[in-house]
Amino acid sequence: MIDLMGIINLNEAEEHVGELSRSRSLASIPFAGRYRLIDFVLSNMVNSEISNVGIFIQHKYRSLVDHLRSGKDWDLARKRDGLFVLPPAYTRTPMQVHRGDVENLYSNLDYIYQSRQKYVIIAGANIVSNMDYRVILEYHKNTEADITVLYTKANCGTHDCVRSNILGLGPEGRVLTISEFKDTGGYQNMSIDMFIMKKDLLIELINQCIARGDYDFVKHCIIKNVKKLKVYGYHHPGYAARISSLQSYFQHSMELLNPHIWKELFFKSGLIYTKVKDEAPAKYIHETEVTNSLIASGCYVEGKVENSILFRGVKVHKGAYIKNSVIMQKGNIGPGVILENVICDKDVHITANKQLKGEYSYPLVIKKGRVI
Repeated sequence: MIDLMGIINLNEAEEHVGELSRSRSLASIPFAGRYRLIDFVLSNMVNSEISNVGIFIQHKYRSLVDHLRSGKDWDLARKRDGLFVLPPAYTRTPMQVHRGDVENLYSNLDYIYQSRQKYVIIAGANIVSNMDYRVILEYHKNTEADITVLYTKANCGTHDCVRSNILGLGPEGRVLTISEFKDTGGYQNMSIDMFIMKKDLLIELINQCIARGDYDFVKHCIIKNVKKLKVYGYHHPGYAARISSLQSYFQHSMELLNPHIWKELFFKSGLIYTKVKDEAPAKYIHETEVTNSLIASGCYVEGKVENSILFRGVKVHKGAYIKNSVIMQKGNIGPGVILENVICDKDVHITANKQLKGEYSYPLVIKKGRVI
């Protein structure tokens, strides 16, 4: 096993994803037909031989805990190491006001301290990618860096870079500055909020932040120490989708219909795992027309589907037409319905002959369980 432990820090801005995160955390938002966002970073860790993974949760975690269960589906239900779901800071000190993720890390410091791995990678669940952390750990060791920050070359003219951090790099990849994205287009060195360092350094940074009254891990533990520590950037050359808003969720969902992106995301460095469910294969009725779409198991398709993603158990009745849309689990699309640029959350029922249309740049979202 690799000498690296994983921390999945779920202190992520969820409010910009709108209705999709109203009753669930960003990490448990359904994605790509059968997955949750957390499946990608969790699978990357498992594929990189990381056997000890701690998930630092914040709130709205019922569906996440239900999805993860014991971690068996990711081979993390183990007698030694395995998957640890760690409670938020306020459950330890309920009468105090908690301001940020450093306090969350501090309240679970015993877990980090007692872990037997020398190195740690800290990552969120909002980055959808397929990468091998073993390669990045070797880079970290070879550069003798204190902290390695992962980044991607993002085209901020076509993708959502708002609220991201941009790296200013010096010779040989040394990080000189980390600053919040300003409204400029073109390609930028966008941080994907993944960091590798020694576990002892992480503990030291957390204790320093708490002693100073600081509370934000990226802002106070990383950015504040860029000039004091040896911080290097590692360029991830492959696909990396940052889910930071409703628009970016829809845009990156539609990108999965590109076979090159789909193959890279699901097969390049390893398979992506998720909670196993037993479903029959999708059923297509005579005269069904499906074009450039992802159709999950358990679906029943009798209408026309174009450039869309159907999650498990979706029913599309005769005469319905779905275009550029995402229909989550157990959606029921009635006869004669027309949907375009629409996201239907779980268990949505669109009754017969309704027509709903959003804009490609601003899709229409139908709330979970809603009947229209």
